[in-house]
Amino acid sequence: MSSLVSVAQVSKRFAPTLSVGERIAAALGSGPDPRTVHAVDDVSLYIGKGEVLGLVGESGCGKSTLGRIIAGISPPTAGAATIAGKDVMGGRRKATKATTRVQMVFQDPFASLNPRLRIGDIIAEGPIAHGLVRKPEARGYVETWLAAVGLARDAADRYPHQFSGGQRQRIAIARALAMRPDVLVCDEPVASLDVSIQAQIINLFLKLRREFGLTMLFISHDLGVVRHISDRVAIMYLGRIVETGRTGDVYASPRHPYTRALLDSVPKLVLEDDQLVSFHAIQGELPSPRARPSGCHFHLRCPHAAPRCRSEAPHPSAVGSDRQVACHFPLEA
Repeated sequence: MSSLVSVAQVSKRFAPTLSVGERIAAALGSGPDPRTVHAVDDVSLYIGKGEVLGLVGESGCGKSTLGRIIAGISPPTAGAATIAGKDVMGGRRKATKATTRVQMVFQDPFASLNPRLRIGDIIAEGPIAHGLVRKPEARGYVETWLAAVGLARDAADRYPHQFSGGQRQRIAIARALAMRPDVLVCDEPVASLDVSIQAQIINLFLKLRREFGLTMLFISHDLGVVRHISDRVAIMYLGRIVETGRTGDVYASPRHPYTRALLDSVPKLVLEDDQLVSFHAIQGELPSPRARPSGCHFHLRCPHAAPRCRSEAPHPSAVGSDRQVACHFPLEA
């Protein structure tokens, strides 16, 4: 499978800007914490043309930040994200995207839609600005995309607050597709929706993928959703990718201790020992990205940690066909 999206050694750091007084207070041990937040730490991955890559991890691990870098919304501190070999930032380290080939669908469909604009204007704004459609033809263009996501054509005349959460997410998807992207970055697009509506939106993504040949990065903390929609999965922990591989292989035989812990934490119905629900929560708390552990970031919570894990950061290594694990002591298959 040819690679369409490539992320090469991307890092993103957020350094606080302190006044002179705040710097003095921090030096004296009071005032704001001046430490840098390492949101994404030396991440490399690829997404093949027409493929759906699921990105999974706990809240705060850097999934959304990585998605925004790939979408060209947030510039990386180091490294580069490319679409078909072209830097999504156009070689500039500022939040001005040089290509419209990648679009993003955000988690909150209400916050991502301008409440002052009608739906037709929201969807048509980008295509008109980038010359994809002329203003006199915009109405028909908008109605075509509304129909593609299962909404009536007269929705173009209404405002975001007049729709349900699921309908607003369909509008957000139509807005992204109206830019005719090759890549869709979906940042937890069903997390704020009811379960029944989640299923409808997931089926819509699968339908649109078949119809338009979309390549997708699907960010989620819901392992069940990712298993259903993705071809490959990448597991992220505290800014680093710890395991990648075909979804079925990773779920059937996790090789990184964190991946296994994530899968074990999903409640399962069992009929043994008079138990109805079985799960094992991950021990410990996710460390702060301001004070990352040395060596392997997971060693504080890992039951298999050794002295080497505390001092030496593991690098991704191949453990099979199209499978990589960043662990000094990967689990047996």
